[in-house]
Amino acid sequence: MTTKEYNKCVEMYSDNVYRFILKQIRDEDKAKDIVQDTFTKLWTKAETVSFEKARSYLFTAAHHTMIDMIRKDKRTDNVDDVNKYGGTYEQVQPDLKEKLNEALERLPEMQKSVVLLRDYEGYSYEEIGQITGLNEQQVKVYIYRARLALKKYIGSIETLV
Repeated sequence: MTTKEYNKCVEMYSDNVYRFILKQIRDEDKAKDIVQDTFTKLWTKAETVSFEKARSYLFTAAHHTMIDMIRKDKRTDNVDDVNKYGGTYEQVQPDLKEKLNEALERLPEMQKSVVLLRDYEGYSYEEIGQITGLNEQQVKVYIYRARLALKKYIGSIETLV
């Protein structure tokens, strides 16, 4: 990959990778760090990654970097964070987007990833398989299970409106 192609990749895919990561971890600074690390990895592998394969490489690298960061953060969580949900409870009618985001947060990491890649980013089952390291059948199963869990959590649309 040439420098010009690399710069074109940054221009074309950085926002998509950022949105994908941000939707999963909900931390803008960490999402920016992951995107930066991902593009650094692409630059170091520029000789072996072709321009045509860059999109798939970027999402795969971002996904794996995000998983590594999540695992690292779980190991370094402080005991002080146990009480972070203390305080008063105020019941507020959630809107549909908030409810959907809550439901997404409850999904296992892999189900959340495949649903976001399919429904938010528009990847095919085959492309999702390449990004996550799953075969196409496994991707379909994860998406099906994730959608069932989302449907169960959200319930009927009439109860939200």
